[in-house]
Amino acid sequence: MAISLTVNGQKRSVDIESDTPLLWVIRDELGLKGTKFGCGAALCGACTVHLNGTPIRSCSTPVSAVDGQEITTIEGISGSTTLHKLQQAWVDHGVPQCGYCQSGQLMTAAHLLSYNAAPTEDEIKTAMSGNICRCGTYSNIVAAIQSVAGSEGEA
Repeated sequence: MAISLTVNGQKRSVDIESDTPLLWVIRDELGLKGTKFGCGAALCGACTVHLNGTPIRSCSTPVSAVDGQEITTIEGISGSTTLHKLQQAWVDHGVPQCGYCQSGQLMTAAHLLSYNAAPTEDEIKTAMSGNICRCGTYSNIVAAIQSVAGSEGEA
């Protein structure tokens, strides 16, 4: 089945089975390796991407469900060759340990700040609760988001 997508601002087309998870299209067909496979059951958040600006779990989303729509992956979050403010905050606050969950964490945090520029600590924890970090860097994640909160409009 021919599927058309806009991924990180570029129109792309793939000929693939309609029930193929979007994650495998992103990674294997389009070569964007930043989005990770974690659990395969939409529980851990490692595969989070934005569909028309809203976070989704790409491991459980069939590619046919996103035909003609806009996908943003971690590779497209900044929209330029420089780091997104959240990516820099991740570095500044020492968030990544193994790094495996980080693309999903960043995609969820970016969405949070897109609709709530100054979230409280509890709002951050609630928004991020669907993303699992096996290394347990949750306090660093909260600190990184708080450091960027209120400055998103300046990006």
